[in-house]
Amino acid sequence: MQKARAEKERAERTRYFFGVDLGQVRDYTAVAVIERLGLTADDGELCEEPVCNVVQFRRYAVGTPYLEMVDNIAEHFGRSPGKTKLVIDATGVGRAVVDMLSQHPIVEARNSDNCIAVTITAGFEEKKVSRSEWHCPKRNLVGAVQVLLQTGRLKINANLPDTLQLINELENFKARITAAGNDIYGAGADWRVGNNDDLVLAVSLACWAATHPKMNTVAKLVVW
Repeated sequence: MQKARAEKERAERTRYFFGVDLGQVRDYTAVAVIERLGLTADDGELCEEPVCNVVQFRRYAVGTPYLEMVDNIAEHFGRSPGKTKLVIDATGVGRAVVDMLSQHPIVEARNSDNCIAVTITAGFEEKKVSRSEWHCPKRNLVGAVQVLLQTGRLKINANLPDTLQLINELENFKARITAAGNDIYGAGADWRVGNNDDLVLAVSLACWAATHPKMNTVAKLVVW
């Protein structure tokens, strides 16, 4: 009885977030699933520092057709028996590809509030453009991961196939300041040059949403 009650309480405290980095034609596309553990109040506000576990991630081969990736991502999103937040990078591939995913019948059949398109911007201001769209400075996305790492609250499943690749991306992910005073984040010398950073960006999107006070939904773990 106590075990069942404890499992129920844990399920009520757990949230899952899909971070989707849609790569361009010659880039990888990556999806990361974050399990966020932490209490929330009735209004959804975080009331304790959450722990985020990277429980699933997948990288799609360069050249994989967008329609194939969209169908696959939507399929796994739809397999969740509870609500799951889908957070999509809308910056580089164009609105049409983002719409393919956000308007996929499986995704739409769930709840429109569960799909967020994020346009990554420079500067400092984070802005909610509409119910399903945000403009978010790159520093906010990266900062969400950095805070979790620095406080020991980001855990990565060591048994996942690409764990070493993700760790390598995190280690190579750097920030530098331009002459104009802008900060640039990326793997290697430049953003998306020399090293891949698709996995770390997918994780960043998920972590940003997972630690955002107004993006908390209940879900079950999705297994690829």
